[in-house]
Amino acid sequence: MGVTVAALAIAVGLAAFANWQMRRPFERRWLPVVPWLGVQFVAAAVALIMLAHLISLLTGRPFGRNYAP
Repeated sequence: MGVTVAALAIAVGLAAFANWQMRRPFERRWLPVVPWLGVQFVAAAVALIMLAHLISLLTGRPFGRNYAP
């Protein structure tokens, strides 16, 4: 569970950093050639996946279909 929480924290931090970089003027960005919108999108997707995984670890019920095959 610690790895999931760490990955969630890193993904949220990276998304926040990418958001901050996108709001800065183009000349003052840290790396202007990096597509910060794509970085933010990927980080937000990873954060949602890690949040779903954390909820499934805490509740003991996996996400998905809730019926037996």
